[in-house]
Amino acid sequence: MEFWLQQTLNALQLGSIYALIALGYTMVYGILRLINFAHGDIFMVGAFIGLAGAVWLKLPIVPTLLFTMACTALLGVTIERLAYKPLRNAPRVSAVITALGVGIFLEHFVLGTVGAQSRAFPALIAAQRFDLPGGLTISSVQLLIIGVSVLLMLALDWFIRGTLTGMAMRAISWDRSVVPLMGISVDRIISLTFAIGSGLAAAGGVLFGQAYPIIDPYMGILVGWKAFIAAVVGGIGNVRGAMLGGYILGMTEIYVAAVLPSTYRDFVAFTLLLLLLVFRPTGILGRVQAQKV
Repeated sequence: MEFWLQQTLNALQLGSIYALIALGYTMVYGILRLINFAHGDIFMVGAFIGLAGAVWLKLPIVPTLLFTMACTALLGVTIERLAYKPLRNAPRVSAVITALGVGIFLEHFVLGTVGAQSRAFPALIAAQRFDLPGGLTISSVQLLIIGVSVLLMLALDWFIRGTLTGMAMRAISWDRSVVPLMGISVDRIISLTFAIGSGLAAAGGVLFGQAYPIIDPYMGILVGWKAFIAAVVGGIGNVRGAMLGGYILGMTEIYVAAVLPSTYRDFVAFTLLLLLLVFRPTGILGRVQAQKV
């Protein structure tokens, strides 16, 4: 029991990172019905911006997080304005191809400016271990990742459900054609959605760098796909579903690595997605949207 509880703490750490990234996928899909395949690379850019803030600007952990989230949010808005907005009324396949192209551009831009070699992310908090009842231990990094992630997710949930702007986001997700008749700027809400999703991915990048302190220009590919799986498992388009899916995927990977060789983690994660799509195509908290014809 002690072993599995300890693994659960590790799963909460990994699941928190997946959940933060998955929120960007699910928010953009909920607003635009677009899978932003460049989102994993936005997470990667956020990690490198955090590295720059920590190494060049000598910022501590909280200013590094805020600086990284602000810069990456601006990047997300820029991508939406330049790449996605002109294609808003184009066939959906055009937006998908553009998202893939944006992701490739971000990878090779970082590759050309930073280089192909992996970079060590500095530790921004002192490494400490705390004893818990039952013989469990939790590190300061795990406390940081879980605490910051839960705080950001609770703040986002309150923002979406408890503010007028959040109500506008939910209205656009429900019926985008009617929202302009109520005096709401759809472009502003869409840009804000990209800013929030990109900022959360950037926070995930900094926290990832604290937990697994080696980053490279291609780190966003696999992590991004896994976060997408988390969003689909939870019910893409549902914010709480993305949070739940992130923790389910994190627990799946950690528990599989605890029982089987670690090479089976990705196999089990993608198999989980396939099985869920067969038996529940909308995800755990997703819902079928009826369409009038």
